[in-house]
Amino acid sequence: MAPAHSGRTFVVEADGGSRGNPGPAGYGAVVRDAATGETLREAAEFIGRATNNVAEYRGLVAGLRAARELDPSAAVRVRMDSKLVVEQMSGRWKIKHADMRALAGEARGVYPPGAVSYEWIPRAENKHADRLANEAMDAGKRGQQWSPSGSTADLDTRADRAATGPSAATAPATAADPAPATAAPAAPPPGWGPDLGPPTTFVLLRHGETELTPQKRFSGSGGSDPGLSGTGRQQAEAAAAALAARGTVQAVVTSPLRRCRETADVVATRLGRDVRVEDGLRETDFGDWEGLTFSEVRTRHPHDLEKWLASPDAEPTGGGESFATVARRVAVARDKLLARYPGKTVLLVTHVTPVKTLARLALGAPPESLFRMELAAASLTAVAYYADGNSSLRLLNDTSHLR
Repeated sequence: MAPAHSGRTFVVEADGGSRGNPGPAGYGAVVRDAATGETLREAAEFIGRATNNVAEYRGLVAGLRAARELDPSAAVRVRMDSKLVVEQMSGRWKIKHADMRALAGEARGVYPPGAVSYEWIPRAENKHADRLANEAMDAGKRGQQWSPSGSTADLDTRADRAATGPSAATAPATAADPAPATAAPAAPPPGWGPDLGPPTTFVLLRHGETELTPQKRFSGSGGSDPGLSGTGRQQAEAAAAALAARGTVQAVVTSPLRRCRETADVVATRLGRDVRVEDGLRETDFGDWEGLTFSEVRTRHPHDLEKWLASPDAEPTGGGESFATVARRVAVARDKLLARYPGKTVLLVTHVTPVKTLARLALGAPPESLFRMELAAASLTAVAYYADGNSSLRLLNDTSHLR
């Protein structure tokens, strides 16, 4: 049976933040009248040390409770820029983290089932709640609690609501409220373009160590296919914990090689995700160099090594893959995954060459840049891909979770 409805509809916008993730955290929420856009209630609080996701859920709960105090029989439209919270509360994603599962239960208990709907919005449309969350964190840093009397969040968003709120289309212009100027907007600063929605983000995780890794031996797709060592498994566990704390990964894809599948299984189990295998993410086939150190290759195959270092089209001895061949394969896999996961954050568990290649292609850097990047075992790299075809390297060789 549908819940009794008073005929009134509220819009709840909520946000949360953590300076450190986890770190000092706070949330903000605003309740507005859906018909007029009028701000009816603001809520914000410094909550101590927490993750971004926990703070966002706390903001949701606070916003719903503030709305219920105004009218327990109203309909509520929740708008948030947290894809995770929106998808989990809409029932499309599972909630594996115990803290978030408990907070989601609190949120569901505020209003009867069916009274609340959820909508994802870009961060730029959630300025009011974002400012409240930052005010709460600033107050916490000073050893104080947030107070509505000191808030400037509503002041900062009135101009936006005047242009885009529900009442803007019908309110007549007056002498005191003149029609907006028709001058063309200023051009954006160089390097900045229009809001194209959330990018597809590939979080690139190099597999954990094998027995060959600390010996710096060539280990590609044509060798013995070693599994993780004890150290490598510990590294995979550390990466899994760090990724779980971020709470942003929506899918896990791995190279078919054993060391990557084992790393991916550890992470996916921690995140509660399934694992998809993508053959294009496998490591280079190093031919006759498999299992050898760089010094051994230099001694046994000096001319082939010299050619390989000088040209991306040169193959390792014995019919291995050139870097140019690997780049084409990786680019095909990249495009396939971008089409499959638009706007998602996807963990790709792969190898040195594919990670470096994706970073190089994102930057438009020359092939020789592969030799100028350091990439440790179990390190994290991130590349964002936008709807207009542009890409951005956001992170490279992050090993902070291993320290």
